[in-house]
Amino acid sequence: MCTIHVVAVLQEKGRKVQGKTILITGATSGIGKITALELARQGALVVMMVRNAAKGEAVRSEIVRQTGNDRVELLVADLAALADVRRAAAEFKTRHTRLDVLVNNAGLFLNSRKESADGYEATFAINHLAHFLLTELLRDTLIASTPARVVTVSSEAHQAGHINFDNLHESRNYSGWRAYANSKLANVLFAYGLARRLAGSGVTSNALHPGFVATGFGDGNGSFFDFAFKLIRPFAKTPEQGAATSIYLAAAAEVAGITGEYYVDSAPRRSNRESYDQVVQDKLWQVSATLVGLTEPTAMGAIGGGGERF
Repeated sequence: MCTIHVVAVLQEKGRKVQGKTILITGATSGIGKITALELARQGALVVMMVRNAAKGEAVRSEIVRQTGNDRVELLVADLAALADVRRAAAEFKTRHTRLDVLVNNAGLFLNSRKESADGYEATFAINHLAHFLLTELLRDTLIASTPARVVTVSSEAHQAGHINFDNLHESRNYSGWRAYANSKLANVLFAYGLARRLAGSGVTSNALHPGFVATGFGDGNGSFFDFAFKLIRPFAKTPEQGAATSIYLAAAAEVAGITGEYYVDSAPRRSNRESYDQVVQDKLWQVSATLVGLTEPTAMGAIGGGGERF
């Protein structure tokens, strides 16, 4: 489903995000930027979580100019530093009393092993742990804003993933592709585990694959990888096409109340077999909570029942 069709669906069924508060990570480029642009065009108050303030301001100004919606804000944070994620979550709460949609979009691929500010393998830290912490810190705000949605951008690369709890940080025999695939599987496991914990709260949680998108993703990771990405880039989706499923899950009325699913091209799809294993979901949840320093009940509890409709 292309972005044009998604926007047409939203217009036909009404502006479901008009006046809603939406937080998007990694919103300065690629599908994050297009997601912010289109949701702002639909009348949402969009908060762009960005690492680079100057670049973020340039994109924010561009979105305001293109949409005529001046309710577009920046929230500057480095997802590679969990302390900064905590600060940003607290700052968001001082600015806003509600959060209708959280789009966990930011991600990276690394060819060589790097560590986050907290000493964790950077791919796992940024793609999974930062979003796990951010979502948990904002969980009470999401519940207070029901019906609300959490949309987590994963990848079909997760199909090749496996969570090895003995080597979560890829300290042995590092492979950038394996680290990326495992982090994307962690995204799906988290989305499903969150859906179970938030059942009956009025907050839904779904994951998605945007497709291989023609952005700068993966650039600068070595000559072989740069060459490989350049070879396949002509066959890639545009950022507009890649953002379509994120926009759909964030705003479409027809997915109201649907939770614990994985979407490709705006349609549900089966995910990696391991992703449905609730034992793995729960173990990853507990390990993640420990790694990010969460001991609050919000990181442990579960809620049962049905969901409200957005």
